[in-house]
Amino acid sequence: MKKKLLAAVLCAAMTAMLFAGCGSNEEKKDNGGASTEESSDALNIAIVSSPNGVDDGSFNEDNYNGVLAYIEEHPDAKVTAIREETGVPATVVEKITEIAGSYDVVVCLGFQCAGIGQVAQDNPDVDFILVDSYPTDAEGNTVELDNVYAMLFAEQESGFFAGMAAALETESGKVAVVNGQPFPSNVNYQYGFEAGVNYANTKYGTTAECVELSSYAGVYNDANIGGNYTGNFSDEATGKVIGEALIKEGCDVIFVAAGASGNGVFTAAKEAGNVKVIGCDVDQYDDGANGDSNIMLTSVLKCMSINVERQLNAIADGSFKGQNITLMADTDSTGFVKEEGRHQMSDDTVSKLDEAFALVKDGTIVPPSSAGDSTPEDFPGLND
Repeated sequence: MKKKLLAAVLCAAMTAMLFAGCGSNEEKKDNGGASTEESSDALNIAIVSSPNGVDDGSFNEDNYNGVLAYIEEHPDAKVTAIREETGVPATVVEKITEIAGSYDVVVCLGFQCAGIGQVAQDNPDVDFILVDSYPTDAEGNTVELDNVYAMLFAEQESGFFAGMAAALETESGKVAVVNGQPFPSNVNYQYGFEAGVNYANTKYGTTAECVELSSYAGVYNDANIGGNYTGNFSDEATGKVIGEALIKEGCDVIFVAAGASGNGVFTAAKEAGNVKVIGCDVDQYDDGANGDSNIMLTSVLKCMSINVERQLNAIADGSFKGQNITLMADTDSTGFVKEEGRHQMSDDTVSKLDEAFALVKDGTIVPPSSAGDSTPEDFPGLND
């Protein structure tokens, strides 16, 4: 399996001070299920992913790499990767319910895992790491539990950097974002991207237009939010159709936040020959290879692997503390790739992104999110 170790290294450097001062749990399970007063690093770990599995080259794989990094340092630990074939939230939670009692830790990936609240309460000796959602109970209410560390990321921040990069680098003046499903995390990426384009247009005089295909518009909270959605995270064929349609509309930079469906957009860009893409979640530069060239303009990051690894270490050493947390630029948990040889942006674009990152980090710029009141056309920092 190809590992995105560079992204893990990047995020490790960005989050060196994260998670200091955690609390502790006094009692953990050993691999046989018996209770022990001492923490053990020989964790029996399950990781539950969406239908495209832990080798998707993006979201799932980066989280899986966090588990693998832990196991590399703790060889007695082991992991079982469980791919839930449907991606339907109720079915995903049913699968987690079935397997939870057999493991010390269950790493749950994606919004479709949100409903694990009751599972966690029914399995108090199992620790859960939930990525991209907060846990909900049987009635759908958000809960915070002692045995669930639930992390959200401010995807709108990384999407903002993608939008700025697209607007600053486009030659055609037409750019787009392609998403998987209109889950909050994907909507955040869309809103952030659109806001980043608007920011570049306002501050730097670019004239980029976000292209949307009405037949692939997303629906969120019963409202049409536009954008370009494949409908799931594992449909490369639809991803390619959308990519080809956007290229036909004149787009020469496309931000891809669609999991394995995004591979179809990559294919369309490679076949077009004059189109760049922006990767998502992890450094996807290697996936952009196209003969002797590369289609990857840059990638925007969610530092997931290092955060998963840190929580596994906390479980092993007894300092684990359940909580619901949103990780943002102020903890260097969002960002973009600017390392030499891993992007194709101009020095001027990198400089402008660095300036914007500092303003996002200190709260001057607050890109819009699915949960906020601002919009891509009106958000704090747009006209400052």
